[in-house]
Amino acid sequence: MSLVSVEIPLDERSYFIDIGEGLLNDLNANRALPKGTSALIVTNETVAPLYVGKLQDALKGQYRAVHTVILPDGEEYKTWQTLQKIFDALLENGADRKAVLFALGGGVIGDMTGFAAASYMRGVPFVQVPTTLLAQVDSSVGGKTAINHPLGKNMIGAFYQPQLVVCDLDTLDTLPGRELAAGIGEIIKYGPIYDMEFFSWLEANMDALLQRDRAALAHAVKRSCEIKAWVVGQDERESGLRAILNFGHTFGHAIEAGMGYGAWLHGEGVAAGMVMAAELSKRLGMVDEAFVLRLRTVIERAGLPVRGPRIDADDNAGRYLQLMRIDKKSEAGEIRFVLIDGPGKAVMRPAPDALVRDVIDACCD
Repeated sequence: MSLVSVEIPLDERSYFIDIGEGLLNDLNANRALPKGTSALIVTNETVAPLYVGKLQDALKGQYRAVHTVILPDGEEYKTWQTLQKIFDALLENGADRKAVLFALGGGVIGDMTGFAAASYMRGVPFVQVPTTLLAQVDSSVGGKTAINHPLGKNMIGAFYQPQLVVCDLDTLDTLPGRELAAGIGEIIKYGPIYDMEFFSWLEANMDALLQRDRAALAHAVKRSCEIKAWVVGQDERESGLRAILNFGHTFGHAIEAGMGYGAWLHGEGVAAGMVMAAELSKRLGMVDEAFVLRLRTVIERAGLPVRGPRIDADDNAGRYLQLMRIDKKSEAGEIRFVLIDGPGKAVMRPAPDALVRDVIDACCD
């Protein structure tokens, strides 16, 4: 397949998402990399044996020195302590303001590398090289970087845009099935919030995506990035419109924090969270039961959970509410949900605690 590019339109900070096959084999062939004195590849123990050698070879002709730091793998390591390992590697190797960071991995690596790039010497360039479907369609795009806090997901971070995103579809061949499904969860959200024609395409092509059909994956990644590019171009810092990209995430983040980071994958929490948010939308009279069933069915076909877990034995709904009040979209303790005001249209709105409790009780095991 030929290279496909999607632009993130942010004036002087605009950049491209390149999507194609074999891009790691010659990273500089299609688009110039950021200029710099040295490069630091940030990756993890799972991805390093698979792809770090390719990336090192691709960068050796571009930078005087190429260094690598290998972090532990997992959402539970998205912490200050792990972030410090990136700073240690930069300082120990004498990295200056012209160092360039490369995030080789999934969303955890991308978020931490971006936060490190935003912070080191008050900002150095970085490039996203996402190797998971979820990162290719969501977390590598748009400049949201962060680490987790025990009380809340992605609560400490910065908006800091990469200079390039390289989505090599070949890396999806080694992705575990559970991770592939989690990525599809993030793809599904783009239908209800913006593009029901794309949602219909997902219904028709779910089997092809699960079988890793390259053409189907290419289209899904491209369309997801196009939608996110349009939204980020309108609202880079999530002051309004961009919040719709968090459909399912308020409930989903509560699941991740409540279960302990790493027990549920991010895309799994979002999947169950989307069903809960759709059910809440229905009870507020915004969508009908047929829409909720349609969404639940496509999520089930992707092999994702459609019911949330019990995160507190005594007061499950109360614990969900407690965690959701820490969510970044809450204002003065009031939880603001991304709801569906008719298929293809998302809105931000609060909901009565009693109604939210009813939804949680109905949608959790």
